[in-house]
Amino acid sequence: MVAHKDRCEWVLLSYRIPRKFKRLGVAHIGDGLAALPADARTLEQFEWLAEEIDEAGGSSTLWRAELTSNAQERRVVGGMAAARAEEYVDIAERARKFGQVSMAPTDAIRMLRSLRRELRQLQRRDFFPPPERESVGIEVATLARAVLDHNQTSSADAPELVVES
Repeated sequence: MVAHKDRCEWVLLSYRIPRKFKRLGVAHIGDGLAALPADARTLEQFEWLAEEIDEAGGSSTLWRAELTSNAQERRVVGGMAAARAEEYVDIAERARKFGQVSMAPTDAIRMLRSLRRELRQLQRRDFFPPPERESVGIEVATLARAVLDHNQTSSADAPELVVES
């Protein structure tokens, strides 16, 4: 899901940690509040999480809300986009680094599949895509082509690999 960068409705999960954590002697920093742009998927994810918190002995409440100002909304959205941008940069750097290392075809394919899986997981939680989202896709596709080219020239019986763009 990609939310609009101007204004959106949010789903909030307010929660308290289970008392059994307190018995462990944890430092209670404060109660939690988490927010995501509201849609059917995020609401369902928070409902599941709230249920797990309640089953563990904590408490939770789900809310729908809007921020009261555009500036606050931009700050929250900007923070979320910046956090995802850092993750995209990390994946892109690893793709470039792996592209420069010689490895066995099966290891290269395993590594590529792992990067792709990590990228898909990141994209599922990227509600406000930063520019880095597109550039990491290019880096991973470039790596996939390199792995495919290397496998075609080095082994006729290497595992098949589909290049995604």
